[in-house]
Amino acid sequence: MTDTVNDVRDAPASSAAVTSGAAPTTGTPELTHRPGRWIDGWDPENRDQWERVGRSIAKRNLGWSIFAEFLGFVVWQLWSIVAVMLPAAGFQLETSQIFWLISIPSLVGATLRIPYSFVVAKFGGRNWTIVSAALLLIPTIAMAVCVGNPDTPFGVLLLVAALAGFGGGNFASSMSNITFFYPQREKGWALGLNAAGGNIGASVAQFAVPIVVTVGAATTMNLPWAGWIWVPLILVAMFGAFRYMDNLSNAKADLAGSAAALKEPHLWIMSLLYIGTFGSFIGFASVFPKLIADQFPEFSTFAVGGASISLAFLGALVGSLSRPYGGRLSDRFGGARITMCAFAAMALITTGVILTLPMGNFWIFLVGFLLLFATAGIGNGSTYRMVPVVFSVRGGGEASRGGDVSTQRKAAAALGLISAIGAYGGFLIPQALSLSFQGTGAYTSAFLVFIGVYVALLLLTWAVYVRGAVARAGKI
Repeated sequence: MTDTVNDVRDAPASSAAVTSGAAPTTGTPELTHRPGRWIDGWDPENRDQWERVGRSIAKRNLGWSIFAEFLGFVVWQLWSIVAVMLPAAGFQLETSQIFWLISIPSLVGATLRIPYSFVVAKFGGRNWTIVSAALLLIPTIAMAVCVGNPDTPFGVLLLVAALAGFGGGNFASSMSNITFFYPQREKGWALGLNAAGGNIGASVAQFAVPIVVTVGAATTMNLPWAGWIWVPLILVAMFGAFRYMDNLSNAKADLAGSAAALKEPHLWIMSLLYIGTFGSFIGFASVFPKLIADQFPEFSTFAVGGASISLAFLGALVGSLSRPYGGRLSDRFGGARITMCAFAAMALITTGVILTLPMGNFWIFLVGFLLLFATAGIGNGSTYRMVPVVFSVRGGGEASRGGDVSTQRKAAAALGLISAIGAYGGFLIPQALSLSFQGTGAYTSAFLVFIGVYVALLLLTWAVYVRGAVARAGKI
């Protein structure tokens, strides 16, 4: 039996007449609630439905989506800080092995984003959030077990680190889900908040883990707590998704739409741009603790009371907090222009890092990287904001409107696929830095390559989306 009245729990006072059974305003789709928290008739582009009940429902789903995705990023980035602490805990590891432990979660997470981008349409956003949160229990518990024994073989450590990729996959399904809840005019801010709430998990992991494993530990570290502390929060996320989130029946990214998205040249162009922005953010976030430990070991951790704190968390924090503003600036000035400015800034700042590194000043190094994280975060938001607009224009709709359902489905599929391809930057950056260090004993060669890539992506953005035919078709 279905419930054809609007959601009373989320309706504002002004919708009392509707929720009590009065006929909705003419032309407004009627929301139908079915068992399993399925909603039929969802149309965020209809302003009347959106203002009466849609906005509050969307906000509730966004809140729990952010929390679940936050934990996904926490798990995804746990090894970025734990791997650096393993030698002090008695593990005998080479530098290249530590870089593999840091980068393998990004490789697996990026790959998982491809199937994860389709599962919302198959199982429902609420249902998959429950499942994807439950999967996070596997890498957290496995980590807690294996890091407690310094005799754990490297192969086992690498396998457990790979399992952390479950957390990276969550981003694709979460973003695909939220894009269906919000109208085109508000997608930039909503997707930016959802992404930032997830991204900040990397910062929280790097801040919390050193404290938890060292507080009250005297001369040793309680590394297993790096995994155990997240288990209760994961259980809360599962319950919250079960109790408060919804499934949208019209959230469908069918295989035909996905195949059509794969044939679009713009999917691959946008993927390259996303490697440059998000790939830089997640790649640098992963290796920042390692870079500090190698270049400025005396600043790797700071003793505060009986615990240790690493300032590496500031990088991911700044990048996460700046991401929503990339979406908001894009809503106002156009995503392509903001993305182009972000690449220009990233190239200049990376050049500054290279020039100042020989000074051996940690604080200049820290400020330089925080600026790099900030511009990468803004680029994350602006690049991701471009995707639904680009596909709307390509689909024949106006850039300022939502387009038809098939265009929305195609854009949702593209969002998931682009997030997957872009996340491979989280693997490429640590590996490039590792190769540079092994070959030259320094990271300068890798940074020079990054500068060249940023300049190339800047020119690509300008040619295609600022001055190209797509830009003339609508404001990108």
